[in-house]
Amino acid sequence: MTDSTADFPISQQNRNIARLALAQALSGANSVVFYTTGAIVGNSIAPTATLATLPISLFVSGMAACILPFGALARKYGRKAAFMVGTASGVLTGLLAALAVVEHSFLLFCLAAFLGGAYAAVTLSFRFAATDGVSPARRARALSLVMGGGVAAGVIGPMLVSGTMDLWPPHTFAATFIGQAVVAALAATVLAGVKTPPEPAPVAGGGRPLAEIARQPGFARTVACGAVAYMVMNFLMTAAPLSMHQHGLSQQHANLGIQWHVIAMYGPGFFTGRLISRVGARQVGALGLVITALSVLVGLTGTDVIHYWGALILLGLGWNFGFTGASARVIDFHRPEERTRVQSFNDFVVFGVMIVGSFCSGALLNAFGWQAVLWGSLIPLLLALVALWGERSLHKE
Repeated sequence: MTDSTADFPISQQNRNIARLALAQALSGANSVVFYTTGAIVGNSIAPTATLATLPISLFVSGMAACILPFGALARKYGRKAAFMVGTASGVLTGLLAALAVVEHSFLLFCLAAFLGGAYAAVTLSFRFAATDGVSPARRARALSLVMGGGVAAGVIGPMLVSGTMDLWPPHTFAATFIGQAVVAALAATVLAGVKTPPEPAPVAGGGRPLAEIARQPGFARTVACGAVAYMVMNFLMTAAPLSMHQHGLSQQHANLGIQWHVIAMYGPGFFTGRLISRVGARQVGALGLVITALSVLVGLTGTDVIHYWGALILLGLGWNFGFTGASARVIDFHRPEERTRVQSFNDFVVFGVMIVGSFCSGALLNAFGWQAVLWGSLIPLLLALVALWGERSLHKE
């Protein structure tokens, strides 16, 4: 796909990538905080234990519900406008969540979770923003480097939880959410310095219809690969902290498990782009699905700390390869004037699938236990691998 958008000078490209990677680190802490604490706080203030993971499900719902509106906002006013509205949602998320803990309000905590999902939706657009004004040869690496900035989120988020969870007794995690609001405000200042290219001049018809774009060979399989990689990761990560508590493991064990999981999610970003350039995005995406399946097998071997940590680390690695591989392919299917529309549609599908997984995760865990959650995750993984294998067969013909 050719791109008529003028490239920024290399120095400006590098500054943008650095700022977006730093913003990824700061904004990514929002998701880490919520995934580490959401089910636990929910379990303590929900009217019934069955609703313990509802805040996490609403977090994902916020991501899905806000992706298309944020995409429309970016098309009309530029990506930076979407960045500022998103980080404002992040600040509000932290303040409302802290108030919910103090007031013991499950409804307010659910609202905070939804807004946190909106913030996370904008954060995930950073990877595509890194490819704006960048030559096609550098795009996969720019995208993966920004995702690599999430390594710091794997440190900032758990440290924020561990260091602040007991600062406001007896309101456990209230200070954590206030800290999360401050970090969101810092992310906004970093994003203010990102230079974004003007939206391409409108063309007749505004680009091709989405249906026509989606009919391109490989597009549906690419979106499905990214959706499954993210859905299974969310499916297992949502349930893991609560399952660890149910099996007598401490909050510190859960914090460290999520920390190493997030580091594994984003750490490969420093070389995934080069790997994609060498072997291809489809192959990297398939490798991610295989590693994710291995994480499930590790989880099935036991419920000691080492089993949870091993499964979560492999889960993070699998997500990185699966999701980055899919994201790198998506940018090959659209023209400049179609970019925010196609990227928003891709993420809408990803997060829409995640909603199903998030709601099912809590129900399965409470009804049938951790083993059922693990076995259930194998079904979409196998379907996605079969789809990618089918595409590979078509390319050979």
